[in-house]
Amino acid sequence: MYKKLLALVLICLIASSLVFAAGAKEAASSQYKIGVMTGTVSQGEEEFRAAENMKKIYGDKIVITTYPDRFMQEQETTISNMMAMASDPQVKAIVMVQAVPGAAAAIDRVREVRPDILFILGVPGEDPDMIASKGDVILQTNDLARGAQIAQQAKDMGATTLVHYSFPRHMSYEMLSARRDLMKAEAQKIGLRFVEEDAPDPTGDAGVPGTQQFIMEDVPRKIAQFGKETAVFGTNCSMMEPMIRQTVSNGGIFPVQCCPSPYHALPGALGISIPEDKKGNLEWIREAIGTSVAKANMTGRVATWPVPVNMMYVEAGVKYAIEYLEGRTNGKVDKPVLISLMEQVAGGKVELTNYKQYPHYFLYLSDHLVF
Repeated sequence: MYKKLLALVLICLIASSLVFAAGAKEAASSQYKIGVMTGTVSQGEEEFRAAENMKKIYGDKIVITTYPDRFMQEQETTISNMMAMASDPQVKAIVMVQAVPGAAAAIDRVREVRPDILFILGVPGEDPDMIASKGDVILQTNDLARGAQIAQQAKDMGATTLVHYSFPRHMSYEMLSARRDLMKAEAQKIGLRFVEEDAPDPTGDAGVPGTQQFIMEDVPRKIAQFGKETAVFGTNCSMMEPMIRQTVSNGGIFPVQCCPSPYHALPGALGISIPEDKKGNLEWIREAIGTSVAKANMTGRVATWPVPVNMMYVEAGVKYAIEYLEGRTNGKVDKPVLISLMEQVAGGKVELTNYKQYPHYFLYLSDHLVF
């Protein structure tokens, strides 16, 4: 009888210890923080707002810091700000968007004392092959693939002509000229007339106003010449607002901006004022754009990417870090999990291809959102 009682006590003690161990493990898994480093509101509002949104959702699990506006001249500040985050032993992952010059040195310094931290980098601003040796997961827009994608998007929206606006300085950049060549080749392949138009360089004598005035005058001319099934694309950000405004006013097709985002030039071109409490609210701005496009009888003729690239990298980066830290990824690099998370954020299809031979360096392409 005594032996049976002792055995029962031992069984209860073992069971209790197992329950306690499981509980302790669960508690330990929740004791982590994720650092998010972005630009300031003045230099990188989209990624900063995305970081704020992550903090609203996950609370104290998210620690936010910024790199300086003059990051090229103040790389030591970037390093010290990242080191400050890493000094908290509960910080187990750091998401940096944009990964501006200085990121590699900052990561090296952190790894000297915290080799356990997972680094997720978006929009790397340093040599790709060098930064590939620093980050655990790296995300960058697949700008070359956008050449064919933009032509196809214009075609899908009903275009018969695609006008490409740029200037010699931009076309001297290897990536931009290669994208133009790919866009032209795809346009010819799918039966789009491809028209190249030189605009004044915004860094030239006439400055940004000269570039914008040319776009204001030439977009209506092109739509009048080639018809309302004319799509327009430009390589410079200063072109976007007048280009969108004139495309909408003259009934053309606008497939996407040079830097795809619902926030890029669309609100200004459509006369949308964003209230302070709606800044960073993607759902609100997309709905406001859709309403304005419909009022202009342009439904189906204006498009962008559904999520700004930098916001995507912050939100998907944080969510991926959580999956990794809670043991739901197959190691540090789990492409299917990353794609799934990015598609949740985008609300549509996402394409990731690897840069060169690096299994952890991804080039990102999004489906379009047509208003």
